[in-house]
Amino acid sequence: MSEEFKGLAAVVTGAGSGIGLAVAEHFHQQGAKVFGLDLQEGSMSPYAHFISCDIGDPASVKKAFIELAQQTQVIDILANNAGIGAVGTVEDATEEEWQRVLSINVIGTSRVSAASLPMLRKSKSPAIVNTCSIAATAGLPKRAVYSASKGAIMSLTLAMAADYVKEGIRVNCVNPGTADTPWVARLLSQSQDPTTERSALEARQPMGRLVTAQEVASAIAYLASPRQASTTGTILAVDGGMQGLRLPK
Repeated sequence: MSEEFKGLAAVVTGAGSGIGLAVAEHFHQQGAKVFGLDLQEGSMSPYAHFISCDIGDPASVKKAFIELAQQTQVIDILANNAGIGAVGTVEDATEEEWQRVLSINVIGTSRVSAASLPMLRKSKSPAIVNTCSIAATAGLPKRAVYSASKGAIMSLTLAMAADYVKEGIRVNCVNPGTADTPWVARLLSQSQDPTTERSALEARQPMGRLVTAQEVASAIAYLASPRQASTTGTILAVDGGMQGLRLPK
């Protein structure tokens, strides 16, 4: 495997499992020094230096970046992956759930980005990649709060790209379809018929299967690569064709 990111420093939020873990592994394998921010270390230890961080808590983010600054003076790549899900309609959602999801998914992403910018400005090829979702561009049933948060992330990506393009800081996002991650596995385990529910999730994506975490990680690495120096404000779908294809039944 090539070492495309050799000598670069990458920060990955939510690196303990799922897509974040796959991103940390991908960057590590391609030569980057990876710092993983998460509530728990999870399985990142072979790939990333763990820094405890709750992106929903301003004090936790501040503390994490004090620790990070002791390890590196430069951030070349920020992969904003940490986030939480929510199931239900606007009638189901509580005020507390709205506050929690938006505080972590949207404000948390913003505060980590803001904290990273001084060190990103020291990079020769700075890039931010946000993990968004198919939920930002397609109406999914019983995902009201989650969809609202991811719609905000997509708009935030474009706004940040516009704000920092003159400084050479690129900002892009990926929109995964339903991915085969521990979070999705937990959702399925709570359904009355996990096997049938999984089959339904697979069937709604034209490729007929769930997206893998490694496929999303590869897309994030593509957008983060210094080779893509003219790519900013881009929303890259990794959804098995769910957003763009309309196939006959």
